[in-house]
Amino acid sequence: MEVCDIEPGKKDKPSIIALGNFDGLHLGHRKLLEYGAEKAREMKVGLCVLLFDPHPFKILHPDKKLNLLTTTREKLRLFSEMGVEKVFLLKFTAEVANTSPKEFTCGIIKDLGAVHIVVGFNYSFGARGVGTPSDLESYGQECGFGVSVIQAEKIEDRVISSSEIRRFLLNGEIISAKKLLGRWPGISGKVVHGEKRGRILGFPTANILPDEDLLIPKNGVYAVSSAIDGQKIWGMMNIGYRPTFHSRPEKSIEIHFLNFEGNLYDQDLMISIHDRLRTEKKFSGVEEMIAQLNKDREAVITLYKTSLMS
Repeated sequence: MEVCDIEPGKKDKPSIIALGNFDGLHLGHRKLLEYGAEKAREMKVGLCVLLFDPHPFKILHPDKKLNLLTTTREKLRLFSEMGVEKVFLLKFTAEVANTSPKEFTCGIIKDLGAVHIVVGFNYSFGARGVGTPSDLESYGQECGFGVSVIQAEKIEDRVISSSEIRRFLLNGEIISAKKLLGRWPGISGKVVHGEKRGRILGFPTANILPDEDLLIPKNGVYAVSSAIDGQKIWGMMNIGYRPTFHSRPEKSIEIHFLNFEGNLYDQDLMISIHDRLRTEKKFSGVEEMIAQLNKDREAVITLYKTSLMS
């Protein structure tokens, strides 16, 4: 898959272009991209995606946390798996933010070689987000390309949306989030040095510095897995403030990987979250903590064995 910046005035070859933020690349997004891929085969062109980078919210509301479900890097990996031929990265600036819906459609989109556009039912675009899918259809007719508007995908009468997935994760409802995503939710980040207390307790941990702007699920202990050196390694992750050892709130993300020995410092890890095991708690002492950690490890092993049978 090709990833390229947009060069003003450069005309690209004819293609189907999918528009959207695609945060999480959930089942609704997949439905849209599957339709786009089918349309691309029908019209004998490639399927492309246009992404703003950084996310517009980061420029328009710099004082607020984004709580994204996926980084751009993770989106690109998933796009590639879904058969997207090219991703256009459009640098989002104040100038781009002030582009009118018509300028965006008949200028930027047309120059990308669009012969057909695919968008979701709630897509908005142009200055202040005033452009609607109906506007896009009108401008498309004027500028010479078709538009398909994909309606909401539902599970159990619930509309699949990124905001609903965020709500589930902030409540620690991992299984519910997975149903809407179509895969296990995750968190990514770099392994950094910590206090190394886990090593002393017999549970060495990898301390994760999460990628900027990512949503962090509800505090607690989770069963997780990650691909390390080509192998899927299971572990238990703690998100929280380590109240047994700290009275000052300073959130951390620590993972103890089962049956793993090695140096992970400075590595970028993608962590898949399989379930929330319990809330974070303050222990009376080290012995009580170790006893609970052993229970947590057994819970992870049980989940691992269950996954092998499913």
